[in-house]
Amino acid sequence: MENLNVILDTGEESVIQASVVSDFEAGFSGSVVKTSDDDYDDVRQLWNGMHDKRPALIARCTGVADVIAAVNFGRENHVLTSVKGGGHNVAGSASNNGGLMIDLSLMKAIWVDQSKQTAHAQGGATLADLDRETQVLGLATAGGVVSTTGIAGLTLGGGLGWLRKKYGLSIDNLVSVDMVTADGKFIKASADENSDLYWAVRGGGGNFGIVTNFEYQLHQVGPMVSLAAPFYPAEEAKEILPVWREFMESSPDEIAGTAMFWTIPPVPDFPEETHGRRVLILATVHCGDVDEGANTLQPLREISTPLVDLSTPIPWTMLQSMFDPFFPKAAQHYYFKSTYLKILDDEAINAMLDQAINPPQPMVLIAIWHYGGAMSRIDDTTTAFTGRKNKYLFSIDACWADASADDEVLAYARGFLKHMQEFSPGGLYVNFAGLGEEGIDLVKAAYGVNYDRLLGIKRKYDPDNFFRNNQNIKP
Repeated sequence: MENLNVILDTGEESVIQASVVSDFEAGFSGSVVKTSDDDYDDVRQLWNGMHDKRPALIARCTGVADVIAAVNFGRENHVLTSVKGGGHNVAGSASNNGGLMIDLSLMKAIWVDQSKQTAHAQGGATLADLDRETQVLGLATAGGVVSTTGIAGLTLGGGLGWLRKKYGLSIDNLVSVDMVTADGKFIKASADENSDLYWAVRGGGGNFGIVTNFEYQLHQVGPMVSLAAPFYPAEEAKEILPVWREFMESSPDEIAGTAMFWTIPPVPDFPEETHGRRVLILATVHCGDVDEGANTLQPLREISTPLVDLSTPIPWTMLQSMFDPFFPKAAQHYYFKSTYLKILDDEAINAMLDQAINPPQPMVLIAIWHYGGAMSRIDDTTTAFTGRKNKYLFSIDACWADASADDEVLAYARGFLKHMQEFSPGGLYVNFAGLGEEGIDLVKAAYGVNYDRLLGIKRKYDPDNFFRNNQNIKP
């Protein structure tokens, strides 16, 4: 074995002796993948095709002992280190160039305690993995909306999904975590144990350690729920969005909705005459009784004449995966960036219409997430997550396949968000942070009143900033 060329946490180049790497491999249960290995390119690949990063070493962990060994190896050798769960993070922070990637994607075990209605899930599991096991028992927890999303990054950043108004965010259903800290210690964090860390990981991202196990509270959901998904012509948005706004603001907790500008792709799932049409989709879910849900959602289908209407009773697992085909791994470039809206009045709607209807690439999705219900009845300082009291999250979910369009799409997204700032109180959803290009300013904006407290906890658990490849709270 040859010596290993690496990038240190200082950004400098260095060399690790072959014997040191061999000793690490000898005590490692999983696989240690190097740049010369046949499976290197497959293992290093992230979901966002924009990122082509090449870590010097990938430690594919199979359990807690491997995670501890990998953290110790990275810390003791001062190697730049990143952590991959599902690898779904748009900013690409799961990987790096020339350092160590600690890969949890093989750690996907899930076990459900039916008597307590809780689930334990390892840090490499995806939403699909979790839903598959819990839905067997008619249970679910608050998660995201794309089933290939890793539960780790989703949860640590907050966790927005279809159950947000009924049961809150993912972090509001997080009972405890098991994690490995920067000094290689394995600890538990809950309301009764390391409560400061428990507060911080509920929204504070991967700044404090590697979560190897998440314990979630489950709820009776499904197996069928009600979906309303009328696709209206985008040019009718000026008339339709105010009706949707009034519907959502008076809706019960069982209903969660997101209005989305999108372009119908040329695929057989949609009528040929609709291909390429820019539409406004009122994607809305009722998580209670199916008949009641269908009746309650019916007005959304009658605002105008839909081009397409996918409204239907639908299995929970199918709902969770219905967006998956449009967000394929590595096949597209992604840039998801957000800001909160303090109001969605007619002036705000008019301000967004031109750019929402005319994006530079057809598959750019513009989403208006309605907040409220359970997630908004929790104070902003109860967890690290902030922004709960806002009524709307405005998100530009840019997707495109042509790499030559990168600069154009990024400029459009950033300009559009700047254009909407007069309707924003500030802040953003940290999981939709683009490439994190604003650095510390973005992090402070995301955490607001909680930033100083997070900073103190970061200094306690990771004073040397070992976990820095994230929306970083710098100690």
